[in-house]
Amino acid sequence: EGPLGRWYLERRLPAAMINQKRTVNILDLQPEIESLMPELKERFEALLRSGAFILGPETQSFEKEAAAYLGVKHAVGLNSGTDALIIALRTLGIGPGDEVITSPFSFFATAESIALVGATPVFVDVDLESMNIDPNLLEAAVTDRTKAIMPVHLFGRPAAMTRIRSIAQKHGLAVIEDAAQSFGARYSPACAECRGVCDLVGRESLAGRQTGSLGTVGCFSFYPTKNLGAYGDGGLLTTDDDRIAEMAVSLRNHGSIQRYRNEHLGYNSRLDAMQAMILRLKLPLIDGYNTARRAVATRYNERLAGVAGLILPAVTPGHIFHQYTVRITEKSRDEVAARLKSEFGVGSMVYYPIPQNRLPVFEGRFPDFANSDILADQVLSLPIHPHLSESDADYVADALKAVLAG
Repeated sequence: EGPLGRWYLERRLPAAMINQKRTVNILDLQPEIESLMPELKERFEALLRSGAFILGPETQSFEKEAAAYLGVKHAVGLNSGTDALIIALRTLGIGPGDEVITSPFSFFATAESIALVGATPVFVDVDLESMNIDPNLLEAAVTDRTKAIMPVHLFGRPAAMTRIRSIAQKHGLAVIEDAAQSFGARYSPACAECRGVCDLVGRESLAGRQTGSLGTVGCFSFYPTKNLGAYGDGGLLTTDDDRIAEMAVSLRNHGSIQRYRNEHLGYNSRLDAMQAMILRLKLPLIDGYNTARRAVATRYNERLAGVAGLILPAVTPGHIFHQYTVRITEKSRDEVAARLKSEFGVGSMVYYPIPQNRLPVFEGRFPDFANSDILADQVLSLPIHPHLSESDADYVADALKAVLAG
């Protein structure tokens, strides 16, 4: 405020931005909630009157509708994406003495789920451009203890599934898709990420299919921030395997299918009817939501093209931009984030500041991975959601340009 403050702003802000500082949060769910409020109230009242709050018709209907949308035989509603990963591992009999290959650059639930069933996560570094597991490094990590590969479709961009599946099939491994961030993403062959011999038939058979339908098992999260988000916790396990689906249904309900006949040590991991009702309402809207996210990403890329010290994410086919994540290469990422907030009111987030292999819980157990470390130091996610206006997107982009130029 005052003359000094105005001089400070004028040296950093484009003229058109002077006198219009605003607040742009990393995520804003209120426009979505307001648009859905009339039908939410109607469905909420009907659910309350039904008294069917745990599993029941709403959950069953959502499971059928989600399975149809994703193109899978079975969809099992659970209470979180983390439980989906744990239960997927359990259905495959993975436990102590086994190894599961995965990415170090992901949310902790990925490696946590592997460790919680007693298996060992084996990390393979990521590709810098896609930020997904590097398929060219996978086969070297396979041992006689390896039982599965768990690729992560990070930030909504499908991993290089043709090569991953090819390696898995060669070595008799299961593929567990961590699709927590990718509901509605469709696979497009990631040829730029792969230097191996291509399975042309496999590539064509996967093209256009949904994530969660590309492996042995798919695992989704419906945390409220996700592209398809509930208004509480929720998760989904998908598969075409009847045995896996039956086992998942049992494990989510204390290891029983028939009441009071507990055949396994399971979990209390049921998708409640309230969240299923919300997800049913939003499911028909997901393609529109994802298209809007891609439009925001495209606008950012156009506005930020050529900015020094900034690497932008590619708007590749099928990428649904759960996050729009740039790399800050010539300035302190944390300083850039702080200035965006303090000077321009622009929120941002860092996903992820510490790779999984370097987290305290795993201290000293794993080597470092160069690309994951680079990303952990450079990544910054900008505001993105289906209701972000073009004006706000332009403001965010111009604010980032001003900070990087200052």
